[in-house]
Amino acid sequence: MKENILITGGSGLLALNWAATVREKFNITLGLHDRKVNLKDTKSIILNLDSKEALTQALEALQPQLVIHTTGLTNIEKCEANPTLAKYINVDLTKNLATVCAMLNIPMVYISTDHLFSGNECLIEEDFPVSPMNVYAKTKAEAEVYVQNAYPEVLIIRTNFYAWGTSYRHSFSDMVINHLRAGKKISLFKDIYYTPILVEPLVDTVHELVQRKASGIFNVVGDDRISKYDFGLKLAREFNLDNSLIDEGKIINRPSLANRPHDMSLSNQKVSNYLARKMGGLDQHILKLKAQEASGIAKELQAL
Repeated sequence: MKENILITGGSGLLALNWAATVREKFNITLGLHDRKVNLKDTKSIILNLDSKEALTQALEALQPQLVIHTTGLTNIEKCEANPTLAKYINVDLTKNLATVCAMLNIPMVYISTDHLFSGNECLIEEDFPVSPMNVYAKTKAEAEVYVQNAYPEVLIIRTNFYAWGTSYRHSFSDMVINHLRAGKKISLFKDIYYTPILVEPLVDTVHELVQRKASGIFNVVGDDRISKYDFGLKLAREFNLDNSLIDEGKIINRPSLANRPHDMSLSNQKVSNYLARKMGGLDQHILKLKAQEASGIAKELQAL
């Protein structure tokens, strides 16, 4: 008997890739807001995160064995321009869901971010004090505190992922690949560092943590700390694209952008020790990204 899993933010890049990764193993329901999607071998419902009463009714009807919360306003510039909306989506809706999941004793995974720190340190561990630099990071940090207080058994995942996008939402890797395939130049930041992970190994790792009833904060990121520029070069090499089209940019030359950390890299030592295995490096994961395109998953998602 397959377990039922509810994924909020169901039309988003992470939720759709998550569902595509595990839909053969679980009964997946995508919780939608205003955009409707139809992903093969999954169900979808309109999910009202505004109301704890409506959420309670929906979860009692669905009876999921796991809720994965991916809903969020992740555009940093939009968060800066509308902090009230950012707090509402990233904090208030998360509070509602965590409260209801705790009340109904439904395991919950909350997807957080790697933007929580000043950027003055690298490969940060889970117990390092947060020091958010912008509205987006502040709201995600506030949500982390709330869900842990409301539901101590919650699993919080700090990550930075890439995957194939949809017709209406492109990922960072999509943007790079699409530009290079079109013969267009692209500028990528040489002075922004992170530890990206492909969604597929991210999803596999989270489900392994859930099976072991893990709780608290885990950094689930790739093994490699890399700049956005060098990530683009790796993509170009693996996809046999012209890397001379990639210009070396610097965020310090873009003062109009909202303040953000220059180093978002996280240490994955905790999760690696917990599961007694590595998360995997970029070369390995980019080969999987390429294989997903060959298998038709990329085309399926891009058609949405």
